[in-house]
Amino acid sequence: MSEHPSPESLHRHRRAPEAPSAHPAPLEIRDGMIRLGQALKLANLVEDGADARAVIEAGLVQVNGDPETRRGRQLHPGDVFEFSGEAVKVVPSGS
Repeated sequence: MSEHPSPESLHRHRRAPEAPSAHPAPLEIRDGMIRLGQALKLANLVEDGADARAVIEAGLVQVNGDPETRRGRQLHPGDVFEFSGEAVKVVPSGS
């Protein structure tokens, strides 16, 4: 069983939180929905699902400006999620 870092150490190893950019990076999805944990991995904001779970449960991720602690939170085109100063907007594939 591999040991994963604590949410605090994950947060420390990333750069200090900053105000998200006015233009979030786009994250294209093929289907009409993606789960928050998957989106964090796809956007390369965390290394794996265990890291995604840790930072989400620690309340370090925001969705549309509100803290989110549910890894299974469904994101749809137009939703913006933020972690450690990085903002990402979910967009439909091909846009």
